[in-house]
Amino acid sequence: MQHAAEAFPQTQELKTHNHLIDDKAALDAAWEQDGYWFFRDVLDKAAVARLRQSWIEELERNRVIDPVGSSATDKSVAYNGGSLETFPFRMEPIAAKRPWVQFVAEQPINAFFTRLFKDDPFWVPVVEYRATPPQQDRTKSRIDAIHQDGPFSPGIPFRICWIPLAEIDADIGGLMLAEGMAADRVSYHPKVEGGSNGAIPLDAIPADRWRRTTYQAGDVLLMNLWTPHTGLANRSDRFRLSMDHRVMAKGDKCPLVGIIEDISESHVVIRNAQGEHRLTIDPETYVRNTVGQKLNGTAITDFHTIGSEVIIAYDGDRASVVRPPH
Repeated sequence: MQHAAEAFPQTQELKTHNHLIDDKAALDAAWEQDGYWFFRDVLDKAAVARLRQSWIEELERNRVIDPVGSSATDKSVAYNGGSLETFPFRMEPIAAKRPWVQFVAEQPINAFFTRLFKDDPFWVPVVEYRATPPQQDRTKSRIDAIHQDGPFSPGIPFRICWIPLAEIDADIGGLMLAEGMAADRVSYHPKVEGGSNGAIPLDAIPADRWRRTTYQAGDVLLMNLWTPHTGLANRSDRFRLSMDHRVMAKGDKCPLVGIIEDISESHVVIRNAQGEHRLTIDPETYVRNTVGQKLNGTAITDFHTIGSEVIIAYDGDRASVVRPPH
């Protein structure tokens, strides 16, 4: 019998979609039917290793792993028991360096996504960097927070792009998704105070829909905005290393990305390489913070300040979502 803290649905294996890469119609059909694309061993491993090095250096700096030296890290690195009291769980020092920019510019990485989309990729600067240590309190659930990205970023038709940087097996945890639940674009999130989206309860998802696999460096998982998914707590002795990005084809309706020049409860003005853009904000605009909470009234200008970067989905001159990049 599973202890309550261990309990989560039995998962089936993710489908692989490598054989569909050059068949756009079949890819599009799988996207609607499955709610994701999983590609095995398609990203250049040397490029992934160069990206992973930023994680390794940060873990060494925090003295939570022993010095790696020339040892391979593609199977991840062991936690040495060092203090996690000041550990940057959101990897803010890595976020400040923006290593994703160099990674996606590498020729084999750009070539893969260009081939996949039959178009240049547009990288929405919404990036999460994860170096998740083993779970310290094992009486807690292994399920993080079941969610869909769609209700948090309405109007931005990006694809979630989750990249494992080293092996992530069932003990290390990683990502678990619900297959075949995106086509109807139904939000399973309960609404909470202020119009924010609450976590999806486990029993809202049929138990037989859950999928995962043992992920390896070189794999990539792209998910539909409406696919319910969650992280699983790390029950191994190693760190879980991954990067969570957002990508679109340039021919899609891409959001505006720029620097705030003026903002109020009713409008926002940003500037980017294309010039100045002014958009209205109304009560239905999902103005949000870094954790997805909807902001209203003066909370909008308390959080989003002049000079900060912002991502805006829009319809005409109306903003449908205003969000930070991280």
